[in-house]
Amino acid sequence: MSLTYSVVTLSIKAITRILCKIDDSQLRNVPDRGPFIIASNHINFIEVPVVYTHLQPRKITGFVKAETWENPLMGFLFDLWDGIPVQRGEADSNAIRRALDALKQGKILAIAPEGTRSENGKLQPGVPGIVMLARLSDAPILPLVYFGGEKIRDNLNQLKRTDFYIRVGRMFRLSFVEGKPNKEIRKAMVDEIMYQMSILLPEEYRGYYTDISNMSTNYIKYV
Repeated sequence: MSLTYSVVTLSIKAITRILCKIDDSQLRNVPDRGPFIIASNHINFIEVPVVYTHLQPRKITGFVKAETWENPLMGFLFDLWDGIPVQRGEADSNAIRRALDALKQGKILAIAPEGTRSENGKLQPGVPGIVMLARLSDAPILPLVYFGGEKIRDNLNQLKRTDFYIRVGRMFRLSFVEGKPNKEIRKAMVDEIMYQMSILLPEEYRGYYTDISNMSTNYIKYV
């Protein structure tokens, strides 16, 4: 770990703790070794620096939209943090290969199955890319969600700190039968992943996955 990495990462962690009152007590439930996929919600800009810095010293990577590198400062940061640039709206084979290599190296791979920011904190429908990565890597999945950060812009305008809560669920694997799952099964699998995230959130944040009576675990095996 380089001096630059340590200084930048610790500085950003300190800044996030000035801006936010962070409840990170459940991060003790994140395994301290072994590869796995984190399935998380995606709200706005604050969650990545908070969660990344608070998961240290675990090695973690994740997908970052390729346009981020158009900003030299952000490009420097995500190069430092080993972010994986991904071309949105297409099957980016290079990004997929880098993600699978990261898991082989024992890293954590963070994925937001919603695919885009919600801004309001309410869960949106999941997309099935995470299912393919779980199948190709045989990596378990750990649901990890956060809420409260959607208020940060308003709070900054009022010079107030933001309450930021992190919640961690039960690790599980997806059960695959022989062959590639069809579109219907992939959709069912990603919905089961999203419900594992939804049950960790207060009801007002569950969005598309509010109705817990629709939750199933047909393709989930808890670790």
